[in-house]
Amino acid sequence: MAKCHPVPVLSSAIPRLLLLGDARNDAGLERAIARLPRGSGFVFRHYHLPPAARRERFRALARLCRSRGIAVIAARPQPGWRIDGIYAAPADLGGTGLRLATAHSLRELREAAAARADAVLLSPVFATRSHPGGKALGPVRFLLLARQSSLPVLALGGMTPRRAARLPVHGWAAIDGIT
Repeated sequence: MAKCHPVPVLSSAIPRLLLLGDARNDAGLERAIARLPRGSGFVFRHYHLPPAARRERFRALARLCRSRGIAVIAARPQPGWRIDGIYAAPADLGGTGLRLATAHSLRELREAAAARADAVLLSPVFATRSHPGGKALGPVRFLLLARQSSLPVLALGGMTPRRAARLPVHGWAAIDGIT
């Protein structure tokens, strides 16, 4: 994907709540999207699907999101997809629109800023079902890292509304915590 340097997105345009979709929560995505407040975002990943099925699933979920005023963000978008933004590791950010980078360390936070991301999803804050036994940052280390970021930070990893309310960052994202 070609690198570009888009005009930065205002932080007010960055959703404060993101639902990430994939194989684990796919069966409940329509219900979860229907519960998201207007102005939230949905990150379509679905790497598990073959290209044709992935394209069809994207179209169905994007249509639902647009009808509810929810930003459509994609990881590895296919040509022709109408998206509001991209979700990727800093080295893979490209395109236009909202650019959300993933980060797990101070080095990756710096890479996201250098890649001109609009915001960063810092994870995992807490233990997650997607990475059982994986090492979580914990809220203290997460906040120490978040305070060093020059970008708005969204918390990801084991997040729930209650946990999010205790973290003074731009917003939060979840896979299971919303569905």
